[in-house]
Amino acid sequence: MRRRVGLLISGRGSNMMSLIAAAKDPSFPAEIGLVLSNRHDAPGLGRASEAGIPTAIVDHRAHGDRAAFDAAMEALLVGEGIEIVCLAGFMRILSDGFVSRWEGRMLNIHPSLLPLFKGLHPHRQALRAGVRVHGCTVHFVVPELDSGPIVAQAAVPVLAGDDEDSLAARVLEAEHVLYPDGLSLVATGRARLIDGRTVFSA
Repeated sequence: MRRRVGLLISGRGSNMMSLIAAAKDPSFPAEIGLVLSNRHDAPGLGRASEAGIPTAIVDHRAHGDRAAFDAAMEALLVGEGIEIVCLAGFMRILSDGFVSRWEGRMLNIHPSLLPLFKGLHPHRQALRAGVRVHGCTVHFVVPELDSGPIVAQAAVPVLAGDDEDSLAARVLEAEHVLYPDGLSLVATGRARLIDGRTVFSA
């Protein structure tokens, strides 16, 4: 059985499209059941609709607090039979309760080799640190930002003359390959969150 996946987006949905493309292969262990955005004007909504994926909007501004917003999202996800949630450029902080309810079933991708360069501007942080290798990480979501157990990583070189834009573009290419790989690991049960650690099996 293919696992049903919900994608949360706030913008253009670049990683969203890589996941949708991967899921078009019948042998991929997950199907995209819903793309949900907190913004009516998110360009990714149109891209998802063009790909034949159901979409929904839960405007965070229409809810009194974060818990109410999260509850509205959860009702939609559960109603659509979603089993795994992937954050794909979702620019809202989720409540601890929401994160706990999806523990082990919610993934994010961050553009650095975590635990290095958490938070905003990871490419700027990498360039300032002078590292020669940078990359991206798929991880389980936990309440602490960018701190969940790692599912998969991909490395890219930092080249002479790189600026934030050129480095970000190279990392984004790696993200588009890595995120489907990470989702596949979780959807097949080869990567599971157990006692706060990612446990891998063949």
